[in-house]
Amino acid sequence: MASEPNHFNLVVIGGGSGGLACAKEAARLHQKVCCLDFVDPSPIGTTWGLGGTCVNVGCIPKKLMHQACLLGEYAHDAQEYGWGLENKGHSWERMVSGVQDHIASLNFGYRTALRDAKVEYYNAKGRFINANTVEATKKDGKTLSITFDHAVIAVGGRPKYPGVPGDRECCITSDDLFSLPKAPGKTLVVGASYVALECAGFIKGLGHDCTVMARSIFLRGFDQQCAEQVAEFMKVESKINFIRGAVPTRFEKTAEGRVRAFWSSGAAGAAESSDVFDTVLLAIGRTAITDGTNCEAIGIQLDRESRKIICPAEKPFPGLTESTTVPNIFAIGDVVKGGLELTPVAILAGKLLAGRLYDGSDKRMNYNAVATTVFTPIEYGFVGLSEEDARAQYPDVEVYHSYYDPLELTVAHRALGRCYVKVIVDINDFEKVLGMHLVGFHAGEIIQGYALAFKKGISKNDLDMLVGIHPTSAETFTTLVVTKSSGVDPKASGCSS
Repeated sequence: MASEPNHFNLVVIGGGSGGLACAKEAARLHQKVCCLDFVDPSPIGTTWGLGGTCVNVGCIPKKLMHQACLLGEYAHDAQEYGWGLENKGHSWERMVSGVQDHIASLNFGYRTALRDAKVEYYNAKGRFINANTVEATKKDGKTLSITFDHAVIAVGGRPKYPGVPGDRECCITSDDLFSLPKAPGKTLVVGASYVALECAGFIKGLGHDCTVMARSIFLRGFDQQCAEQVAEFMKVESKINFIRGAVPTRFEKTAEGRVRAFWSSGAAGAAESSDVFDTVLLAIGRTAITDGTNCEAIGIQLDRESRKIICPAEKPFPGLTESTTVPNIFAIGDVVKGGLELTPVAILAGKLLAGRLYDGSDKRMNYNAVATTVFTPIEYGFVGLSEEDARAQYPDVEVYHSYYDPLELTVAHRALGRCYVKVIVDINDFEKVLGMHLVGFHAGEIIQGYALAFKKGISKNDLDMLVGIHPTSAETFTTLVVTKSSGVDPKASGCSS
């Protein structure tokens, strides 16, 4: 069968970061590989090229627009440092053009990389016929039957809609924002996720009125003290409006082409409120794109609500795996139930999976102790457990914490008293570090370095004995002395603190 032209050792359904990494690694290991990728247009017609969510409508454009926001703040700081800069305002159109040009170059690079790796690529949807056959449907409706030994599902997800009148007709999502041809203007962001807060942050930072509507808590699953500090910074320092404890009930287009949003607290008999916005951005979570893959028909188990793939544990390996309920079909990335919706996680999981399938490797993805950062106006980076999870899992937990002021912002008199770090330790295990959290600037760059030390199982004493680089924000982790249990004010007092 291996000599048949449409038979492959591996078929990857999904051309995002994880799928591409898995396909290229398998090809490097001398396997015949096929990759299928297709993007359905968003309700307002947005599509994109090869590379998945991260490259096209996620991490990459988000970080670039976050940088655009930071540059505006740095321009203000520069004046305080003596630079005679003139702020002539921001051009949304020029920024979008630059961002999309960069994304197009990445799309081209991925196509070239697949060709160089001799991976067969089809711009087509993949639908399982059985456990060894997939039907690929191209844009023109033509189909191709492909057989395989192994398959990897890496289709990712797309934004949810709340299911209220007018949501698809009147609103956009992150699928649309980064290529929006004109500035969003007065914007309502619905949601309390990291996507919601990140987008609200750069929209406001680029000069547009912005309101965030949150049903309940911010950054569910993250450390809630840090999440509230991020929200407080956005409210007080960034001047973003917040509507808390509310859910949208309907959206209507006005005669001028704007959007009137209606919402209520959800309580019985609660009065409905409304306001008019130029743009309404929905960021209330994501749903896996599995419904068109025919997974359940061939025995792959899906979570009923999220439509994500359930990957049962593989003995003797505990925890999350990439194996589906069909032995020769695997899943990686955002489509896995209980997984981490992070690009580097999908990439490493894909590479390691290919190594186990085709190179005799026994290396497995460790889904614990993965560092991440939320790129809000004040960034939030962490690795390990939240304080809530640590206290739920360990009987005796202590928290060392401190506020600090980045030296570079003191002359500009900006964001003072807002930056914060905390280290969570297990008292019964020689103060082994359970979690490290930083709310501050360049948080991603700082927490990345500490993540490796954390994975090695460091203790609070290891941090105490580490000589910090002075003067940096990162050194704050090496000077923590105030504990939460002491009740002492954790505000920093200077270089000797």
